[in-house]
Formats: sequence, structure tokens, C-alpha cells
Amino acid sequence: MLTGPRRQLSLLDRAPGFRALFLATTVSGIGTWLAVIALTVDVYDRTHSAEWVSALLIADFLPAVVIGLAFGPIVDRFSRRRLMIGSDLVSVGVFVALSFASSAGQIVALAAVAGFATGFFRPATYAGLPDLVDEADLPAANSLLRSTTHLTVVVGSAIGGAVVAASSPDVSYAINAVSFAGSALLLTTIPSNRMPAPEHPSEGGYLAEVRAGFALVFRSRTLLAVFISWNLVMLANAGVNVSEIFLARVSLGTGSFGYGLLWAGSGAGQVVGALYASAWLERRSISAVYGAALALMSFGALAAALSLNVWVAVAALTIGGAGNGVAIVCNSLLIQRGAPDRLRGRAFTTIMSVNYALLGLGMALAGPITAAVGARWIFGLASFFAGVAAVVGRVMTKGLGRLGASGHRGEPAASATS
Repeated sequence: MLTGPRRQLSLLDRAPGFRALFLATTVSGIGTWLAVIALTVDVYDRTHSAEWVSALLIADFLPAVVIGLAFGPIVDRFSRRRLMIGSDLVSVGVFVALSFASSAGQIVALAAVAGFATGFFRPATYAGLPDLVDEADLPAANSLLRSTTHLTVVVGSAIGGAVVAASSPDVSYAINAVSFAGSALLLTTIPSNRMPAPEHPSEGGYLAEVRAGFALVFRSRTLLAVFISWNLVMLANAGVNVSEIFLARVSLGTGSFGYGLLWAGSGAGQVVGALYASAWLERRSISAVYGAALALMSFGALAAALSLNVWVAVAALTIGGAGNGVAIVCNSLLIQRGAPDRLRGRAFTTIMSVNYALLGLGMALAGPITAAVGARWIFGLASFFAGVAAVVGRVMTKGLGRLGASGHRGEPAASATS
């Protein structure tokens, strides 16, 4: 029996629809991160303003908050395949238009439109994934998609820096437009009957459908476990994201090179963790794996806070990154198997929206706190939040069994019709 990465790669042969989705997300993912670098450089070169760069970053994640709060039912009303194709085509238009943008304001506005497209694409992808693979292959499919997503961050960012340095942001925008067009073309090869529109019984109007997503999350112990645990992790990640450069340059005295090492170690850990998550899930209960993965994140942050040199900190963040990669796969699997198909899109968008809202709030607070107490204390606080998340995740998912091996769906999801 194939296990781990071998089973994941075998899916590319056995599941043509999943193969198309995998290639589409890989191509567009590399292009996206290539463009992220270009957008940041473009806005900075035009304004030399930290406020404008901050506005650009907010435009990236704020749409996901809005979608979860107001537009989640759209992911459950229409064919998720068509929704993803439509999102890609909108992104093509955005990055073509960016080549003609004449001001920082226009760039940020267009970035917000791209953020909305991504905000629909991502939950549609993971809500529709169970339609493309057999139930027993769902953990492997999540692992492969997540690990590749983390890898595209590293590869796309590296290529993006090189392209902008050698040419201009407009070249990166053009490449990304082509990548989204290629993604849309690949998605059209998925048979329409493989990702149909979910059954959509009347739920009392649009506002009732929005409320149904929140009700589902709060009534299902499985989904509530992800909601609480990952909100705590978002607060931890916010602190790490803001204070990491201060840990490298001030606490460890290693400059920008050390900062790059810390970032690379965390990214590499995420790739490896996500890649091997399904193999771990085949051997242990989801409760044990989820709790241990979150505990690794807590350990990594604490070890980095106590590090005497950058190499110890890199090792610590690599371990923490591996835990992060495993936990994200668990999140997807818990939501996919804890929510009925007709509400699965709203489950993803609801949880994501609150996650991003807390991430933004945490980053806003982390700046002044880091300035007041230093990066090491922020990393220690991040370790505390992740440690609490580990306890919550372990306790609240106890009794669900080996989701990776048995296909057990956990508790029946609440109907959430009110």
C-alpha cells in the first residue's frame, strides 16, 4: 500500500480532475507570488511610503474577511469549478490592467479586486476537493495541494525578486496574467459533473444563508475546534510576522541575511510538514496529529525566542514551520469532513474571514508591543498562543479517530438552518 508522498503523487495519475486542479493552483501560485513582490516594489518606488505598502497588504487579505462575513453563500450556490474559472479570468483582467496603472491608488484598488478573486478561489478549491478524489485519498490530496502551495511561495518570491530586479513590475504582471489564463484553461478540463453545484435547498433568504454558515461553525464541535485553535494561531503568527525582522537584526544581530534565513527555514518546514501530514494521519488519530502539530509550532516559537544565534533560531522555526504545515492540512480535512457539501463553502469562508480579521488586528498590535518589549518577548507570547491552541485542538477533536485511514467523518455536522 502506498503511503505518504508516493500516494500523493500517484493521485496525479489516478485522478485526472485532481491533476488539473493541482497544476492550475501550482501555475497560478507561482505567478501570484511573483506578482506580490512586483506589487510591493511598484508601490514603494512610486510613494516611498510605509503607509501605502501597508494599504497594499491590507488589500490582499481584507477581501477574504468581507467574503466570509457577507458573500460566503456564493461558494455554495454555484458550481465551484465555474467559480474558480471565473476568479482566474477576473485575475487575468486585473493584472493586464495593472500594466496601465498610473498611481499607487489604482494599484491598491486593483490589488483589492484580485484579493476578492482569490478570496472566492481558495475556499471553492478546498470545498470542492472532496468531489475530485475518493474519500480515502482526501488526506493525501490535501497534503499535496498544501505542500505545493507553500513551495510556490518560496519559488514565486525568488523568481519575482529576480524578474523585478532584471526588468520591471510590468513584466511580472504580464507573467502573472498568463499564469491565471493557464490556470483557467486547466480547470476547464475538469468534467463539470465532477464539481457540480451543491444541492441548495431554500434556507429563508440570503441573510439566513449567511447566518447558516456561522451557525454551522458554532454548533459543530469539529469546526469549532478549527475555529478556536486557528484564531489563536493567527494571533501567534501576527506577532511572529511583525517581530521576525527585529529578532534577526536586533536580538541576534545578523542583519537582512539572517532575516532571510529565518523566513526560508519556516517556509521549508511548512513544505515538509504538509507533504508528510497524510502519512502521519494514516498512523495516528486526527486529535493526536493536530495537537502535536500545534505543539510543534509552540515549541518552535519558544525555542526561537531563547536562541543564542541565528542558526538555532532557523532550526527552531523550521520545526515550527513543519508543525504549521501539518496543522493546515488537518484544518482542511476537519472542515471538509465536518461540514455537509451544501454548507462546506460557507464553513471555509466563515473560518477564514475571522482568521484574517484577527491576523490583521494582531499585526496592528504587534508593532507597538514589539517596540516596547522586544522581539524575544513577542515570540514567547506567540508560543503561548500556539500552546493554548494545541490544548484546544487536542481536546476538541478527541474521539474522531484516524481520518486519514478510515475515512471516518467525525460527528454529524449540525444542520445550521437558522
